[in-house]
Amino acid sequence: METYSLNVAGLQRELPKVKINDELAIASFVMFGDTQLIEACAEAIILHTNFPSVNDIDILCSPEAKSIPLVHAVARRLSVDYVIARKSVKGYMSDPMVEKVQSITTIGAQTLVLDKCDVEKLENKNICIVDDVVSTGGSIIGLENMLEKIDCEVICKAAVLLEEAGYDKDDLVYLEKLPIFKP
Repeated sequence: METYSLNVAGLQRELPKVKINDELAIASFVMFGDTQLIEACAEAIILHTNFPSVNDIDILCSPEAKSIPLVHAVARRLSVDYVIARKSVKGYMSDPMVEKVQSITTIGAQTLVLDKCDVEKLENKNICIVDDVVSTGGSIIGLENMLEKIDCEVICKAAVLLEEAGYDKDDLVYLEKLPIFKP
């Protein structure tokens, strides 16, 4: 299998190249189970020169699922809590808030869901969105749109990698760029 050699947060990883469609292949970045990488990236994100002061962030928010260990590690370092926007409505949720988004790595429309109790945790807070990879920005923009409907303020968006797939805003704190490939 063809791979891409990624250097991030002082570590090197070989990422498999995965065909998404006839025109696009990506280097698959999955942090699950790589404790060393998760911890190094969390530390590098909070030390990034464009990351806000720890005193400015009240709570973190992240889309489910690959970024969960990262947001946990960042939250632990900042001594703040975090909320996960789930991918579907769960039976235990009361009055869930739902947002439809399109992601490059998800086939079809993706759903982001916040339970009412999570919405209440986010109200009147300064929020930092944390994700593993931002490609087109569909997930992070969808989450930001969702948060705009709550009385809170997104003060930072942070990710380990910015994939060269279309997100062109300059408001993202990220560690490295990740190229895309033609299959």
